[in-house]
Amino acid sequence: MDAEAEARLTLTGLVRLVREEQWQQAQELLDLVRARGKNLAPLSPSANVVRRVLRLIRDEYASAILGHQVEADRDSLQKLLLARDESVSDYTRPLPGLREQLLDSLDELERELRHSAENVAAQGPEHIQSGDLLLTQGRSRTVEAFLKRAAQNQRTFQVLFSKSTKPRLCTLLRVFKYRVSNTNRFWWQRGDRAAKASSSQSPWHVWASRPPWFPTQSILALMPRVSKVILGTDCVLADGGLQAPCGSHALALAARHCAVPLLVCAPGATLSPQLPCSESTYQQLGSPEPLGPEPRSGALLLNPASDCVPPDLVPLLVTSAGGHAPSYVYRLLSEVYHPDDHVLTAS
Repeated sequence: MDAEAEARLTLTGLVRLVREEQWQQAQELLDLVRARGKNLAPLSPSANVVRRVLRLIRDEYASAILGHQVEADRDSLQKLLLARDESVSDYTRPLPGLREQLLDSLDELERELRHSAENVAAQGPEHIQSGDLLLTQGRSRTVEAFLKRAAQNQRTFQVLFSKSTKPRLCTLLRVFKYRVSNTNRFWWQRGDRAAKASSSQSPWHVWASRPPWFPTQSILALMPRVSKVILGTDCVLADGGLQAPCGSHALALAARHCAVPLLVCAPGATLSPQLPCSESTYQQLGSPEPLGPEPRSGALLLNPASDCVPPDLVPLLVTSAGGHAPSYVYRLLSEVYHPDDHVLTAS
């Protein structure tokens, strides 16, 4: 399940909670929503949606109490000097119309999540030009839509697809060329298999050449030929770093060494206020079974499923709000999350 689908599924459950649960005060609703998110993984899209809903509850309550719309953030010096103290710390006052206001705000949030990946993909023609040789890693629906949108705008380009294979941990590079065709099918080759995605809106077809095999260390030798590296991500951390599919860190290092532009497609549900305290905390591990038979000597066999990419290796984040540098992530977080909700396990 991709980040967008997971986020929308979580939001559907929270909308049902707001509509059906018997709560009278905003504090009761905050406790109910926080209890739902307490056991979620801190970097998951589900946890980020829970934080968004908590922020909406606080903003709608404060707007009803103060009598006007509360501003999203006040990070500029001028706003800090001229702003009045409009903080609300007591959420126990009953408000009769709060439920209806929250349902309207949650409906707007659902539309935002539904169109988040589309807004990222719409920026594809701005970053991809005809004749480009692109390199991508992992299977990302957002990156796929990003490439398809560029192909719809009369762009002809090639894509190198990097994938770590299970038997030998090598990297398989698939070469694609996007061209106009009369068919309405879009082919996306993924390593050792092909996944065909139908698209009724784009009359484009991908022509794939016979792929050669390259070991992982050949990425650095191949990188000078690449025009741009495009990556997907599972999570964007508060410092602008990434939790991305395994192999993304190596690609980012090679791209910086060869001065190749790199951009990351990051929908809104991937933005997280968490900081990378330790790399082992946020590194996901997969089953070691695909790597080989179970070791008889009692050795520990690890199969990393994700990489932690530091922010200094990420020049550009393409979000639904546009392209931003990693140093701007704090601003995006201040617009969608409340500081008291960064840690869902806190009381």
